[in-house]
Amino acid sequence: MRDIRLLTEPFIPGSLIGPFSNANPGLGGICTFVGEVRGEGGVEALELTHYEPLTQPGMHQLADAAFARFHLMGLLMVHRIGTLYPGEPIVCVSAAAKHRRAAIEAVDFCMDHLKSAAWFWKREKRSGRWHWIEPRTEDHADLARWE
Repeated sequence: MRDIRLLTEPFIPGSLIGPFSNANPGLGGICTFVGEVRGEGGVEALELTHYEPLTQPGMHQLADAAFARFHLMGLLMVHRIGTLYPGEPIVCVSAAAKHRRAAIEAVDFCMDHLKSAAWFWKREKRSGRWHWIEPRTEDHADLARWE
């Protein structure tokens, strides 16, 4: 089962996980990561924009790579775009597999790629002003582990 989506409205991660679990009978485990907008440091909002002709196909290519690399039964990848506020989920990646290690590593793999090599541009609003966010050195190092 593969469920890859871009959403413009807030979502409730738990409402995605139950149906995803049910769509993968016989699984041994599910690993899920949910990323939320942090409000620390005075963050008022986060805006994610993307290049539509590349984003959805790129997410499907990432899913293909995860299925090829790990023994997965299913993969759920949901990412928000638009303006988000502290406490709102940005991303939910969930992998179902016969064995936990494959699910855990697949989620880690997908998140490292989404964080550093994806088709999104991020900026955050602090004190009423917008500032662009670039991947950190640690993000690039995390991505390099998979090469």
